[in-house]
Amino acid sequence: VMHTTFRIGGSTLMASDGCNEGSGFDGFNLSFAVPTEAEADRAFAALADGGQVQMPQTKTFWSPRFGMLTDRFGIGWMVSVTAPLSQ
Repeated sequence: VMHTTFRIGGSTLMASDGCNEGSGFDGFNLSFAVPTEAEADRAFAALADGGQVQMPQTKTFWSPRFGMLTDRFGIGWMVSVTAPLSQ
């Protein structure tokens, strides 16, 4: 699967099995986009509990809040906010 997107309630879930050429399957990462920074904070904290944060949540050019982590089960997550950046 190159990538897929689907909605759960008001949130968007995206998945990809990676793009490493010539390597075997090395798991997958999920991208979870929520409508508010408060929801991103809650989701990120819950997923990070017992896991490992690769990139703490921060403002990016595409999202007011974005962070990356691996949960306690070894699943990679990218959590972001879909709301536009405030000027």
